[in-house]
Amino acid sequence: MKTRLILEDNSVWEGESFGRQVSTAGEVVFTTAMIGYVEALTDPSYKGQILVFTYPLIGNYGVVDRRFFQSDKIQVSGVIVTQVCLSPSHWQSQKSLDLWLKENNVPGLQGIDTRALTQKLRNKGTMLGKIQNNDEEISFYDPNKENLIPKVSLKKPKDFQSGGEKRVCLIDCGHKRSILNCLLDRNLSVKIVPWNYDPFGRFDFDGMVVSNGPGDPKMAVKTVKIVKQAMEKKLPVLGICLGSQIISLAAGAQTYKLKFGHRSLNQPVKDVQSGRCFITSQNHGFAIDPGSLPSGFKQWFFNLNDQTCEGVISDDGKVAGVQFHPEGSPGPTDTSWVFDEFVKLL
Repeated sequence: MKTRLILEDNSVWEGESFGRQVSTAGEVVFTTAMIGYVEALTDPSYKGQILVFTYPLIGNYGVVDRRFFQSDKIQVSGVIVTQVCLSPSHWQSQKSLDLWLKENNVPGLQGIDTRALTQKLRNKGTMLGKIQNNDEEISFYDPNKENLIPKVSLKKPKDFQSGGEKRVCLIDCGHKRSILNCLLDRNLSVKIVPWNYDPFGRFDFDGMVVSNGPGDPKMAVKTVKIVKQAMEKKLPVLGICLGSQIISLAAGAQTYKLKFGHRSLNQPVKDVQSGRCFITSQNHGFAIDPGSLPSGFKQWFFNLNDQTCEGVISDDGKVAGVQFHPEGSPGPTDTSWVFDEFVKLL
């Protein structure tokens, strides 16, 4: 089958189809992660995006048990690799990446020089693109012009009891399951609520966590309003990835789109307060403007590659957000102590 990637600058990359043989469109982004494709493909933060893997061989350990999934299904719009492994070898493997994509109606494209494609995206910035099968005509699609959060957020509240005395409200903007697990592992009971659900007056809770998610944070107007209320009530609030941007918007700061984003498992960040450096897992295309932070807030972390803001914190420490993923999944858990600091505030 004739399959190709067409970018918005009219450049064409021809390859071989795998997964479901359908056409798709979205924002073309790249990740430099060598492992963790199961977790990445099920991460709701990738909603609306075509994901390029720079590592040359993807799928070699197959698809493992669902407990490693970060959501119920594959979230990306398409997958691009240099070579897909059709015969995986791992004792936990249950199926091939090719079959998994077919089951989820997601197209893949292999035989692409993903290093050259990544260099193009780094130089020109992330671009709109479409995987086209058999010359099927489809339009480009810009996920950043749409509020994607309702597509990945649950529809009604859900309780998870740990037996602990403290209860956390987790606002679901497209949360990864590993975030929920990190909270439950710390003996916290968790009530997950939709992105636009106002929890105040409906149930009691000791703190709020705002999850990761896809798209432009400025689209999450209702979530920003809810977080503002939490701040006014002096509740401990922790934001992760998109959640960090939402917290910053609620405080009065501004966000902006990065040229090509941070999507990898080895992003170095520095803690401004302690001077310590950490290797982190990241997946975001927007960032916080640290110069726009209001009085009472300051930069907590910054990226050692491009100096962008990687975290914010209030002067009293009760409100904090990190751009990276302290829960890993995939990636290092060197910063999992961020959850411990949040628990101390409850």
